[in-house]
Amino acid sequence: MATKQPAMSPSDLPVAEVLDRATGARRAEADELLALFGEISGEQPVVWAGRIIGFGELEYRYESGHGGTSPLLAFAPGPTQHTIYLPENFSARWPDLVAGLGKHRASKVCLYLTRLTGVDRGALRTLLERSLADARSQAV
Repeated sequence: MATKQPAMSPSDLPVAEVLDRATGARRAEADELLALFGEISGEQPVVWAGRIIGFGELEYRYESGHGGTSPLLAFAPGPTQHTIYLPENFSARWPDLVAGLGKHRASKVCLYLTRLTGVDRGALRTLLERSLADARSQAV
């Protein structure tokens, strides 16, 4: 009996195929994010779950015993916005950085940027660096 591959796992899908889901000016922004994430992580990009560009790999386990694998840093380019995946409750943990980002929306674990125009690149870089440090400290 074949084991089912977890939804959040690396794939062989070409990174360019996922980047191309962003069009026009957003496509150039996706390239900028790709370079920034690669520079900060020191890792090569890999497509996860068919749509997320991840850098590095983190094995995690909750107190409940449930665990899995996820990228250390990740983002998903899209036709209307870029989604950046960050540690849980990042807005409450680093309110100074989030407030200094510029125009954005946020959920519990995602930062949504419609465009990079007006986004403070220094605040974004620091947020990603803190996220990476946090992810590495959580590794099993």
